[in-house]
Amino acid sequence: MQDYKKIDHKRNKDVVLRYIPGHFITPNSHVNYYMDLTDMKSRQREARATGEELAEMYLSSDVIDTILCLNGMEVVGAYLANKLTKAGIISANAHQTIYITSPEYNTSGQMMFRENTTHMIKNKKVLILIDTATTGDTLKSALGSVHFYGGSVAGISAIYSVGEKIDGIPIRALYSTRDLPDYAGYKPDNCPLCKNGIPVDAICNGFGYSTL
Repeated sequence: MQDYKKIDHKRNKDVVLRYIPGHFITPNSHVNYYMDLTDMKSRQREARATGEELAEMYLSSDVIDTILCLNGMEVVGAYLANKLTKAGIISANAHQTIYITSPEYNTSGQMMFRENTTHMIKNKKVLILIDTATTGDTLKSALGSVHFYGGSVAGISAIYSVGEKIDGIPIRALYSTRDLPDYAGYKPDNCPLCKNGIPVDAICNGFGYSTL
């Protein structure tokens, strides 16, 4: 694997997007960059900075009851919730605090919630928090799950996003194709990297990567 490249955030030196160019397989596509968000999701200082910068994109008039964390974003979600609360974001929950949760996946790969956690979704305004939004497949699944369990989507936040919205809902992201304009994702059966014989560097998912 090549050395990391990085993009510093314009306002916060502790928010750093690290990436590697190459040929990578994700659960939904083939991509030409691997985003290594490990430190942003797991190291206290960077996770806090990331959550607080994401919180800056919301107004005190927004109502958020629950943060639904995807792909290991729970630590960032906790700091995001803390900053939102301090900024005066309203929660309709009786205890005036924000739930932080993540989905379980059934054998078909669908997101699900058990009886002891559905109260965090039902009749709640849910902010969906994801690390990277590229193909949109994971977000579509999350949107469907929130609606199935009786919640409504208050917003979508991401560290990196290719699109600006999905199903009419804006995606508020720290980084986008403005920062990495040549990012590309391809369907597995129509990948020009494969057609040109470029070997796969690693298989990636929300937990990390495994080199081949």
